[in-house]
Amino acid sequence: MAPARAAQSRRTLGTVPVLLAVIAVFVAAINLRAGIASLGPVLGDVLDAFDAAGWLAGVVTAIPGLFFALMGLAAVPLARRLGLSTALTAGMVLTLIGLAVRPWVGQIWVFIVLTAFVVAGIALANVLLPAWIKNHGRHRTVVLMTVYTGVLGVSGAIGPLSALFFHGEDAWRWALFVWASFAAVQVVVWVIISARTGFDFPSVSVSGAEPGGSLWKAPTAVFLMAFFGLQSMNAYVQMGWLPQIYIDSGAPASVGAVALALIGALNIVGGLVMPFLISRVHNLTLFPVLFSALSATGYLGLYVAADLMPLLWALLLGLGGFCFPTALALIAARSRTALVTARLSGFVQPFGYFVAAAGPLLVGIVYDVTGQWSAILLALVAGTVAMAIAGFRASRPGYIDDELAAPTP
Repeated sequence: MAPARAAQSRRTLGTVPVLLAVIAVFVAAINLRAGIASLGPVLGDVLDAFDAAGWLAGVVTAIPGLFFALMGLAAVPLARRLGLSTALTAGMVLTLIGLAVRPWVGQIWVFIVLTAFVVAGIALANVLLPAWIKNHGRHRTVVLMTVYTGVLGVSGAIGPLSALFFHGEDAWRWALFVWASFAAVQVVVWVIISARTGFDFPSVSVSGAEPGGSLWKAPTAVFLMAFFGLQSMNAYVQMGWLPQIYIDSGAPASVGAVALALIGALNIVGGLVMPFLISRVHNLTLFPVLFSALSATGYLGLYVAADLMPLLWALLLGLGGFCFPTALALIAARSRTALVTARLSGFVQPFGYFVAAAGPLLVGIVYDVTGQWSAILLALVAGTVAMAIAGFRASRPGYIDDELAAPTP
């Protein structure tokens, strides 16, 4: 980084007032899932409106995982060039364009491209917002991380609800378009933020030495990436296949919907609780092991008797989903400086989403071939064991900064 920009970064750091920072994180987080989650309930209507082939649903639903990974890799280099706030704002503008325009286009492929706009902007925020919080949060980092993870859960929960408020031939268009208003507010707030901060990519450490080296050589970073990927894989599998598991067990279709709603509600609770717990507990290794055990128990319950106390298994899976806010909080907790937080977030999330994307695909292939859930559920139990091991190692005390600074043997 040029010295002038590094100096500018130091001058602008901390110029965001507390209330404005909270508002900025809130409006960013409320947009992190709604624009994606709102599409699922109306996807059939979208395909009908465009007279599109059914296989295109697979293309549309594959976009989030793919772009979360690809744009995640591009996020840190982009922020290094533009600054954190400006890169975040640019992504938010991209999301706004996608949300505002895609309901009104006339071709399915244009719709798909604009959906990619939506997801690409959200992906930038996924990676860069934790680094922004670390950079500008200082003593209020825990509060801002709690707002981030808690409101992110709310965003995922309310996104599908927009389909309930519109009726008629063009209902799906309005159900998608309504989220553009949230994105517009987000852009306004972050234009103000960007103007206040200027170039705010984290400067090098006080000692003047930027922690270098590949994060693949930092064990904690690698285990944290694996932990994030495995917990994301569980979430994607549950979102995509849990209702079908219940239906195949003989339970009513409504049970699957209620189960997903319960898991979504517990995601909100986890987002509110875990950042504070992580900031106050020295030894964090219990959390990943406990939550992984709860997930394993939930899968075993589905394996033994999915139709017996079905919401109990969903409750256990939802509590196991506390791994998600735990992983996000660990990105900040296991990095000492905002610069390493940015690099770590740009490493953990993209590669983690590549791991996550493989889960639902493999489940779909195995289910299509066998028509059975037994082997799949046992494989998911095995995955939770791997998740516990990775989370245990990633949550051990220490900083990735120190691992990067350690001399190579």
